[in-house]
Amino acid sequence: MPKKGIFFGIFDNGDYVRTFYAIMNTLSIPNRAFILSTALLISPGLILAKPKNQAQQPTLSEAGKKLEAEYAALYTSLQKEISEKAPKISDQKQAALQSARESLKVAQQKADAAAKFVGELSTAKALIGHAKNKWIGGADQGIAKANQDLKNAKTPEQKAAAEKSLADWQENRRQGEAALKEREANLARLSKQEAEITKNHQSAQAALAKAKADERNAANALIAEINPFLASDKLDDKLLKAAIIHHGTPQRLAAYADKGVQEKALLGKLFSDTALMREILLSGGASFGEYGNAIEIYTAIQKASDKAKSGHFQRLALATSLEHARPIPQSSIPAFATGAPATINPVKRYLHYEKAFLDGELDPAFKDLKTWEYRHFVNCDAPDEILTWGRQMLRTYRPDHIYNADYGWRYVMSVRTEVPYGSQNVHLDLTTNHQYQNIMMNGGVCGRRAFYGRFILRSFGIPTWGVTQKAHAALSHWTPKGWVVNLGAGYHSSWWDKDEVSMSGNQFLQETQARAHTEHFIKVQRAIWVSRALNEQQYNDRRGIAGGFWSKLANDISAHLASTAVTLGPLGQELGEANESQDKKIGKNKVSITDQKITVNPDGSIEIPAVVTTKPTGKFSVMASIDEGFQIHALGGFGTQYEITSAKAGKYELTAKVATVQNGQVFRISANATQANETPVPYTKGLWQATEPVVIELTEGRNIINFALTPESRGVTIKSLSLTPAK
Repeated sequence: MPKKGIFFGIFDNGDYVRTFYAIMNTLSIPNRAFILSTALLISPGLILAKPKNQAQQPTLSEAGKKLEAEYAALYTSLQKEISEKAPKISDQKQAALQSARESLKVAQQKADAAAKFVGELSTAKALIGHAKNKWIGGADQGIAKANQDLKNAKTPEQKAAAEKSLADWQENRRQGEAALKEREANLARLSKQEAEITKNHQSAQAALAKAKADERNAANALIAEINPFLASDKLDDKLLKAAIIHHGTPQRLAAYADKGVQEKALLGKLFSDTALMREILLSGGASFGEYGNAIEIYTAIQKASDKAKSGHFQRLALATSLEHARPIPQSSIPAFATGAPATINPVKRYLHYEKAFLDGELDPAFKDLKTWEYRHFVNCDAPDEILTWGRQMLRTYRPDHIYNADYGWRYVMSVRTEVPYGSQNVHLDLTTNHQYQNIMMNGGVCGRRAFYGRFILRSFGIPTWGVTQKAHAALSHWTPKGWVVNLGAGYHSSWWDKDEVSMSGNQFLQETQARAHTEHFIKVQRAIWVSRALNEQQYNDRRGIAGGFWSKLANDISAHLASTAVTLGPLGQELGEANESQDKKIGKNKVSITDQKITVNPDGSIEIPAVVTTKPTGKFSVMASIDEGFQIHALGGFGTQYEITSAKAGKYELTAKVATVQNGQVFRISANATQANETPVPYTKGLWQATEPVVIELTEGRNIINFALTPESRGVTIKSLSLTPAK
């Protein structure tokens, strides 16, 4: 092994790395290339950046070491040629842009400080309203109820309980009054400074706007000079190869090629196909730089399905290959975890979505998505059968969420309506359930709700991105109008560190908005390819890394493309840590409700569509079923009547076709004002199932069946009732 020299020392210590990059960024591009090339000759593959969470480096055979040297030499050669052909930007323009960036940073800090005071003033006003209306107002309601309970008390225990409740509410009101006094004093103090606070805020915003304009003008001047180079594809073949070697590293590419003749040939096929390399890098590259695995999976998928060779299925195949290049761990059903695969099978994952689309189960937008967007749902950790369950469950239990015209809440509305907030029931999770089934059954706090939300969106082929916020977890997803955050604050408060590259919400959103400009986004990518070819440090807002010249330039172009986009506000921010029940009537009916009729069969059995009701009460909604007809989704306290005509008197067994996602629901059923029978509603995991029969007695002619859900019950979807003569 060679003795440690300057480059070995640099890469043994993170501080040296930062110092090295700082020095490199002061040099001209040719000089950078010379130093990097020399370093690569000293130790092939040493300088190339290693992906985060990289697996242990493989041991190479002698043949593999030669391959590594070949890839490193190719990278060095490409790097030298690219550095010579890349345009040289004047120091003056670079200095002007750097100066504008520093001014913008200062202006942003001042604007943030001014906005903080505005926020304090706004919060002070809101807190007074809260103390008056919520705190004191709520205490007054509690006092009134306690006084009424005291008046109605019939036992010493009831009286004591009412007196304690009254005392508690009176103390609560006293605390509210004290808080209101304190908050009013704070608002009075801030109000004296309101004019100054407002003036400073307006001044800071104006200065920030000017600094942004100056920075944009400086960046545009520089971009205009480089634009012809970035608009040309003449250097693409070399840029693409260099970027792939940089990301994949000579060592790991060699390790894959070292496996055998077939593997080496697959990499050779990749490096000879400029169009494929371009599509791969435009779509984000292979996960963790595993290009050998990616091209192997891609080839296997295209062998498994002829449809994977063109159109949206080709994009899906490539997305699956890139995303699963580093195997994705599979979340399993605990009771059967020992026999379940440890990772998702990428070929089966592709075939799963291909079949689901052909069967009409995925979102209609599926066929129009780009490869990069497909990657954001094929990476779901759930087994394929659980993805199937997710679609079947929602199609059965709450089809209104599938038909929802508001893409911001399509599918994911089920978090709001079905996943209770709180951890008190998590201990009731079933070992025979998958975690996503347990989340629907027993709820959870922000993390579990966000996990389920991402899962159900991915089940239907909607791209999602994880969202972490301070002391909170949320989710974001694609819509035709742009990406949006659900159940949390906006992208400015978000980040995600669980993928290969940590990223801030702002940087992710900017990328999605820039990608919408397909014709111009390739300029962003070419700047990144040059940056990787020259082994620059990559810009990262989340990590506070400014990046090298070309990397920063790529971000400038991306920001320019995104500047015209409309950023969608967060949805359900107030629900991130709360329960809500939303029941909306569906807007699309396949048949008319008036077409739904009670049917009396020749054997005397009677079929009653759930929607043929009279006098329904409580919380419920009527919605079109996925297949045909209608169904009712009812909450606890729902009640209704069904009027039927029986050809003869006698006992009948009544069953209901229902779907539930939680335990503990109970029906109350009676006929003709007789005593009601209570029967538990089965836990069906959201799929149709019949209840246990309840025997009721009918008279000849007209009968009224009373059908209700006990108040403490949660949601139950009811398709129909069946009456069969008892034997």
